[in-house]
Amino acid sequence: MTLILALDFGGTKLAGGVLNLGSQRWLRYERRFSPTNANASSDLEMMRSLIHSLLQERLPSAIGVSFGGPVDATTGTVRLSHHVSGWENIRLKDLLEAEFGVFVSVDNDANVAALGEHRFGAGQGYDSLFYITVSTGVGGGWIVNNQPWRGAGGMAGEIGHIIVDPSGPMCLCGKRGCVERLASGVYMARDVREMLENEPQRRKEHRGGEKVRELVGGNLDLVTGKVVGEAAVLGDELAEQILYRGAGALGVGIGNVANLMNPQRFVLGGSVTKAGERWWEVVQKTARETALPEVDLEIVPAALGDDAPLWGAVALATQGLPTLGFPIYPTP
Repeated sequence: MTLILALDFGGTKLAGGVLNLGSQRWLRYERRFSPTNANASSDLEMMRSLIHSLLQERLPSAIGVSFGGPVDATTGTVRLSHHVSGWENIRLKDLLEAEFGVFVSVDNDANVAALGEHRFGAGQGYDSLFYITVSTGVGGGWIVNNQPWRGAGGMAGEIGHIIVDPSGPMCLCGKRGCVERLASGVYMARDVREMLENEPQRRKEHRGGEKVRELVGGNLDLVTGKVVGEAAVLGDELAEQILYRGAGALGVGIGNVANLMNPQRFVLGGSVTKAGERWWEVVQKTARETALPEVDLEIVPAALGDDAPLWGAVALATQGLPTLGFPIYPTP
């Protein structure tokens, strides 16, 4: 049997799976969380350990890799990671091909997740879709006419850095009021922590935070995007303010993308999309209000959940197998 190895380098976690070509069931699957002080070297060592655990002395026929940051897909070079240091201009494809001696394909996680949803998930049967991941960061990946579309320089789909509030807070990209700065889990957690740490001044303008403090036992260092979402569902006013501000920012971004490109379907995945029905309502409502009335707008949750990048990595890996009689993704 032809063994496919799929890998996902995320901002806070690493994941991998192996399956036989043509199967939609993992033979083995593992997920590991990166330490808070992770860098490229530690991530690579952790991934090597995970790979050998998955393969169990077997060799794959091809490897597909999803990476959480800008990637030159033509060379398999990671340009950088916004959340893990040391990844600048790492030739990940070359490293893995030298180590395992098989074809390796590497691309940005949102592009890869779009492939996964198109082939195996909520994008099946659609010839155009825009996949958006809302998690540690916010990114997007395109399928246009049943083909991945990366743009002239491989940077298409960066919805996270559409500016929706020019006077808003500073994003890591150097601009203010980006979708990612307002809607990502990391930034929402940071804003809640800072507001609670500045309690006396904050009280003049805002209320809430009690549920957040309860969920983390008073240790604000433990506030995450997930905690913000849970507190909002419990009715915490501060958590609601930050969470739904982010949902509105994402909705504005989606509405503008709908006006510009008019895909058949928007597919949303990532940890923040699990923040409850109200989050989805705000995204849907704001997107609909932003888009032109004539623009059809369909927004659905990812069918593959957190594993969309891994399933996309399976699709990527099959590109290296045409000489074995298997089709290059995607088939017409």
